[in-house]
Amino acid sequence: MRKAIDVFGEWAEKGKDQGMEESHAIPVDEMMNFALKERLEIDEKFSFLDLGCGNGWVVRKVANNTLCNLSVGIDGAQQMISNAELRGGDTKYILANINSFNSPEKYDIIHSMEVLYYLDDPSEIVRKISDSWLNKNGRLIVGIDHYYENTDSHSWQEKVGTRMLMLREIEWIQIFEDAGLSEVESWHSNKHTDWAGTLVITGKKQII
Repeated sequence: MRKAIDVFGEWAEKGKDQGMEESHAIPVDEMMNFALKERLEIDEKFSFLDLGCGNGWVVRKVANNTLCNLSVGIDGAQQMISNAELRGGDTKYILANINSFNSPEKYDIIHSMEVLYYLDDPSEIVRKISDSWLNKNGRLIVGIDHYYENTDSHSWQEKVGTRMLMLREIEWIQIFEDAGLSEVESWHSNKHTDWAGTLVITGKKQII
C-alpha cells in the first residue's frame, strides 16, 4: 500500500485535482452553506481551516466571504500545495503531515472532505481538533464517501492502492461525540439511486 500523500501528489501532477474539485462540489457546497449560514447568523468575523485542502478551491471560495478574516488550507502533498499557491487568492497554505500536525491557530470553522479515513488515527485527530484547534462555539464539518453503508466504496482501497479506514456511520458519529463535540449530527448529501451519498458529520466545540 502506498502513502495517501504520494498518491494524491501524483494525481496533482497529472491535473487530477481539478476532477476531485468537480466531483466533490455538490456535497462541499452543501456543507459550506450549512456552516456559513450559522456564521452569518452570528454576524462576526470568522476564521476557516480546510484539512486536506488539495488545490485550495474551498479555501479560496470561503476567503471570498465578507465575514472571513482568515482562510487556511493544510495538505501533506507538496504538489497539491504548489497548485493551491499558484491559483492565488487571499489565502494561506501549510504543507504538513496532518497525522502529526499541531495547529498554532484556532479556527471558527474546520472543514474536511474525503480525508479523515486516510489518517493513521482519525479519532485522535478529531479529539485534537475539539480540544485545541476550534474556538469556542466553533464547528467541525466533514464529508466522507468511503464508509460501510456506501457499498460502492468498498473496492476503493484496492483500486487506489492506499490504506483506507472503513467505518459505519454510527462509528463516525461516536468519534465526534467521544471527542467532546456537541450537537453532533449527520446526513447524506447528493444521495440518489446509484449513490448512497456523501456522509456529512458535524459537531460544535462545547462552551464550558
